[in-house]
Amino acid sequence: MRYKRVAAVAAAATLALGLSACGGDSDDEGTGAGSKDFAAGSTMERLNNAQKIKVGTKFDQPGFGQKGLSGKPEGFDVEIAKLIVKELGIPEDKIEYVETPSKVREDVIVNGTVDLVAATYTINDKRKERIAFAGPYYEAGQNIMVRKDEAAITGPDSFSDGTKKVCSVTGSTPAEEIKKYVKDVATQLVLFDTYDKCRDALKGKQVDAVTTDNVILLGYIAKDEASFKMAGDNFTKEPYGIGVKKEDTDFRDFINDTLDKAFEDGSWKKAWDETAGKFGATLGDPPAVNRY
Repeated sequence: MRYKRVAAVAAAATLALGLSACGGDSDDEGTGAGSKDFAAGSTMERLNNAQKIKVGTKFDQPGFGQKGLSGKPEGFDVEIAKLIVKELGIPEDKIEYVETPSKVREDVIVNGTVDLVAATYTINDKRKERIAFAGPYYEAGQNIMVRKDEAAITGPDSFSDGTKKVCSVTGSTPAEEIKKYVKDVATQLVLFDTYDKCRDALKGKQVDAVTTDNVILLGYIAKDEASFKMAGDNFTKEPYGIGVKKEDTDFRDFINDTLDKAFEDGSWKKAWDETAGKFGATLGDPPAVNRY
């Protein structure tokens, strides 16, 4: 009898080990967790072996990256990051989100503070001097938000007379773009580190307008339609990309492959519909990723 009990335990242990080995390349019940085969020495292999990742994103932008009741950021950027993390074989609960305001996005990539940045990050040549981009995965456009009773501001040209103050965020593309339209940058352009502060300054009448990408402004308006409205049409094109280290071509290619897969299998649209799409912005067709 004793021999039979030992044999049964041994058989059960062998079966458990066999199931574990077979499950090593699986998705761990759809979470994306598990070992996967990546090129030796690649960022993908390092992250998969570590089973954790640091993602830089915004904490103050409705629909894209804003801290929710869970204490973690929620939005389209966050969901795009999760799609990438799943393909890396890392479970969602092993993502560490690092708040990444516009002015430090390149710094946290170069310094290795995060592994990637998904933070309404417009792809442009100046930024490519320090970091690299995968994507784009969305194209926004710069616009202007004003108080509900504002009638004098109808677009960027409304700042040319030098009488109106406009707020944006330090280190952002919108902050640079609006300089083309204001008469006196020193007195008219007010810069903060977050758009929440711009919104509050607009509501408190310290500034006359806020400018950033249309989808971000639509998020603010959706939460307070009694206070804010858009003023005019989009006046730029802002392709959003995923920031990674400049020399990491393999990781950039991997993310581009992941984005193409998300475009095709519907997970990209699903992520939009469940986040920023609720505010009425148009998604459009999937953009062509730039494999430079």
